[in-house]
Amino acid sequence: MNRSSFQTRLRAAQTDMTDTGSLQITAVSEQNIPVEDATVQISYTGEPGSTIEEIQTDSSGQTEALALRTPPVEYSLQPSEIMPYAEYTVRVTAPGFEPVEISGVEVLGAQLSLQNVRMRPVLVGEAPDVIAIPDHTLYGVYPPKIAEAEIKPVNVSGEIVLDQVVVPEFVVVHNGTPGDTSAGNYYVRYKDYIKNVASSEIYATWPYESLIANILAIQSFTMNRIYTEWYRNKGYNFTITSSTAFDQKWIYGRNIFESIDAAVDDVFLNYLSRPNVRQPILTQYCDGKRVQCPQWLSQWGSAALGEQGYDAISIIRNYYGDTMYINAAEEVSGVPESYPGFPLSIGSVGSDVLKIQEQLNTISDNYPLIPKLTPDGIFGEATQEAVRTFQSVFGLGQDGIVGPRTWYRIQDIYVAVTRIAENI
Repeated sequence: MNRSSFQTRLRAAQTDMTDTGSLQITAVSEQNIPVEDATVQISYTGEPGSTIEEIQTDSSGQTEALALRTPPVEYSLQPSEIMPYAEYTVRVTAPGFEPVEISGVEVLGAQLSLQNVRMRPVLVGEAPDVIAIPDHTLYGVYPPKIAEAEIKPVNVSGEIVLDQVVVPEFVVVHNGTPGDTSAGNYYVRYKDYIKNVASSEIYATWPYESLIANILAIQSFTMNRIYTEWYRNKGYNFTITSSTAFDQKWIYGRNIFESIDAAVDDVFLNYLSRPNVRQPILTQYCDGKRVQCPQWLSQWGSAALGEQGYDAISIIRNYYGDTMYINAAEEVSGVPESYPGFPLSIGSVGSDVLKIQEQLNTISDNYPLIPKLTPDGIFGEATQEAVRTFQSVFGLGQDGIVGPRTWYRIQDIYVAVTRIAENI
């Protein structure tokens, strides 16, 4: 896109900013330690000199959720040539760290956008970190998916090497086409990868069931690449690429949306199966507007079906056929404790409560807003308050109950902070 067309698009979008969304920034070090008192400046992308917000991060490395102007929500609910989101530039500075600037941060009307910022220590000769987030795939122009068989052949060549479906702790994302040797590889937590792809490929304003249908397709596609070790069996040292022609769009450094964050947490264990097929199905899809793809999921079509009241599995079967069903992974790698199968709340007792109390105490070493507990295996008011504070810090519903989403978020953060301690 040339400069004049960018400026035309920018003016068109910013003259129709009649709705409001919100943006929250979290700043952490390379070791995932919160960066307190970082200065965050926000401006419109394309107008870097016009700061519209300036704020400091708290002890958890977070800002409050800032209300920002956006185009009307309706622009993201049906195909349009008008950009349905506002683009902002976020600049973060803190003593002892290199400044970070991220342009093109997307904010949708009536949605909370979450921007994580990883900060490097000041090193002589190191350039500041500058990240430019490209267009959303439903708005920009990207290569269409090259069609593949949805089930990979199992034969004596040893193509299928995993003996069970496992949700991995990390995937290795090659940030380019498979043969691009200049592209870097990034180790990304599995759930973070799914949230990034979903935020890059669908709009967070869509009905919940539409989000879930698309997320299941994204996860099943990813799990097929993992299960079949597709790229490693071709001699590559990565799991998946960021190319829309070969895989799914992953964007380094981009923001995610709270509604997508929550939806992925709800279903991250799941993938799509067909009867008598062991591997997750390679669930391909397209936008359904610029690219037509019979027998694949249409992203815009799934949004319309969600508006009509279809649930996620009905949307899935509308495109992939009635034999498709939702399956669950047998194992979650990197998680210390699996969810006990029932929520923990006031009155709960036992070893699961004790584990959560001990893990929250460890997490509180890096997130001091979370109060310390006396681990006794009894879920009382103090444990409820610690859980509620954890939920507040990490953007979860603050009910003080440890359900599946809170349980697995505690596990994720506990693993992260214990690795910090091991490396200090």
